Amino acid sequence: MALGKICTTETITRRLIKLQTNEVIDSLVKAQGLIKDVPGYPKPGVIFKDITPLVANAHAFTICVDEMAKSLSDATHVAGLEARGFVFAAAIAARHNLGFVLLRKPGKLPRDVHKVEYALEYGSDSLELHKDQLGKSDKVVIVDDVLATGGTLSAGISLVALTGAKIIGSVVLGEIPFLEGRKKVGIDHPDHRIDAIFQF
Repeated sequence: MALGKICTTETITRRLIKLQTNEVIDSLVKAQGLIKDVPGYPKPGVIFKDITPLVANAHAFTICVDEMAKSLSDATHVAGLEARGFVFAAAIAARHNLGFVLLRKPGKLPRDVHKVEYALEYGSDSLELHKDQLGKSDKVVIVDDVLATGGTLSAGISLVALTGAKIIGSVVLGEIPFLEGRKKVGIDHPDHRIDAIFQF
């Protein structure tokens, strides 16, 4: 399995960017520092990664989007996983003049869809994609905010594969290594590349 890259925040810096406010965000290290841990949300035992302070900061958001976009290769489309994956996928696509495709939870798309179901700890869920959104000539990078257990990303890869499009790989803002999502995806999709900007 090709593991892709995990960028260590200690070694990645970007040129100094001054905000119109008094705050200065000049590196991925500082951008990551804007992400807030919220214990016990959405249920006890979970530490939720709140990315809203990061995306609210224009230049921190831009630094992260530009770093994630290094995974595009020769992509024609960026596919975003519902819901927070949409934030980064749409920004990457717009910045690089690429198509943006939505991988949505069931019942959100109005026309004929491809559908992939996947298992949760208790029960199941599914993702859907309009059947006419991608074809064999397209090249796709899949984007999400956080790689945790890997179930959603693995389902997203399976869903895009139904269209016949070439899947270049996936990129996420952050990865939680102890949850072994990368391992899960690797079992389901050998040789699939995953790039992660941060480790949590």
